[in-house]
Amino acid sequence: MDKEKLNLTSAEIGTLWGQYINGTAVDIVNKYMLSIIEDTKIKLLFEDAISTFSKQKQQIALFIENEGFPVPIGFTEADLNKGSKRLFSDIFCLNYLHIITLHGLLGHTTSLCSSVRKDLRKFYDYSDSEGKRMYHQTTDLLLEKGQFQRDPTFYPEANPEFISGQSFTDGYFGDKRPLAATEMIALSLNLKKKILEKSLSIGFSQVTQDTEVRKFLKNTQKVSDSQIQALGKILNKDNLPVPMSWESEVTTSQDSPFSDKLMLYHIGFLLQASQNYHGAGLASAMRSDLVINYEKIILKNIIVTKDWFNIMTKNKWLEQPPLAPNRNEIAKDK
Repeated sequence: MDKEKLNLTSAEIGTLWGQYINGTAVDIVNKYMLSIIEDTKIKLLFEDAISTFSKQKQQIALFIENEGFPVPIGFTEADLNKGSKRLFSDIFCLNYLHIITLHGLLGHTTSLCSSVRKDLRKFYDYSDSEGKRMYHQTTDLLLEKGQFQRDPTFYPEANPEFISGQSFTDGYFGDKRPLAATEMIALSLNLKKKILEKSLSIGFSQVTQDTEVRKFLKNTQKVSDSQIQALGKILNKDNLPVPMSWESEVTTSQDSPFSDKLMLYHIGFLLQASQNYHGAGLASAMRSDLVINYEKIILKNIIVTKDWFNIMTKNKWLEQPPLAPNRNEIAKDK
């Protein structure tokens, strides 16, 4: 059998569909940011990101069309209000591109692991390579500008150590041991993503035209802040630095650059994507206070995401992904 002629599986169609929707949402934000950025080096990175996604978007659409599925609408220039005032600083835009690139890398890896057909695997290999290139470029530029927030430094022990008892998992009871380097990975990533989520919620709540959307965004801002405080408190108790917030990089503009549909979708996308990182943090946590905090964050985000879903569907802003055949409907009497 010619493996290139294999039909795409449900998982492969699902990943392509998600890549298209999420990619077009980020692309519109990138195009707005490109229009307001003054720094030449940051502007070049955004031009590169937009050009790269344009090629990926065309290929994704081709994969979907060739299988006979309709290409999603996603987000278009209609969701961008050109000529609107500056909502974010150049540094915020650079940090945004860096964090969104991390989300993209996770998405490409997940999609690759769900793909069997060779042409699709090659596409995700290419997308992953482009994402890694952007990660290096955004990291280098943040370092150059003194804006990259490095994780805390640990000092080496003289010899390897072994866990000696139940006290290693104590968090709320007994004396807490210091955080492990393996736990710091998830703490750092989760905090940085929560900081972006909160900052975007602040900016979007200032400019949205819809009262219900504004109320949701303000609530998301409070929820993100409480989760940042909870995780930051754990770092503070070990005398470790908490990543810097970006609220001051959001201007006071009330002039909306985006449709309410795009802004609300973007926050929902970040909420859902962050659950992967919360789950990874929970899996790597060996201290009880960390476990409990991650469980609370995951459960709270499920509640917030339900509210998000209700607003999106009420306004008919949420596209339906391809569904499995409804055999009960097909088997009904004609």
